[in-house]
Amino acid sequence: MSDATTPRPDPTPEPAEGPPPAPRSVRRSLASIVLGFEVIVVFLAALVIWGLAPTENGTFGFPPWVSLAAGGVVILGLIATIGLLRHRWAFALGWALQGLILATGFVNPAMWFVGLIFGGLWWYCMVVGARIDRDRTAAIADPEQEQE
Repeated sequence: MSDATTPRPDPTPEPAEGPPPAPRSVRRSLASIVLGFEVIVVFLAALVIWGLAPTENGTFGFPPWVSLAAGGVVILGLIATIGLLRHRWAFALGWALQGLILATGFVNPAMWFVGLIFGGLWWYCMVVGARIDRDRTAAIADPEQEQE
């Protein structure tokens, strides 16, 4: 027999049966955006704190490299939280990280401003994201309801 007469299986897979996947939470999307930007800002802030530290005794008597290590730990916490946002408790972890970033104002006073800005963004994203998710869920549950 030749290859021309041999039937070949269809290379396109059949679509999976079942309901379509649930839409991603707006609250989760907004939280990951805020945390992603915070990774960049915390990295730059750690460099600033390290660069401003005295060479002999750094901030609070610690060596200057401690600010880089602490910044790295906070960055790892932010990145881990982005990955864990599928769990409800990760939003509380996000709040804790906002408090930690705000507390870095004791090390560098400019971080009070940065912490307040990102804390406000986090609060806004939590409130508005939850409201949009509630409205979306209500619209899916009752599609005949007129939207305002």
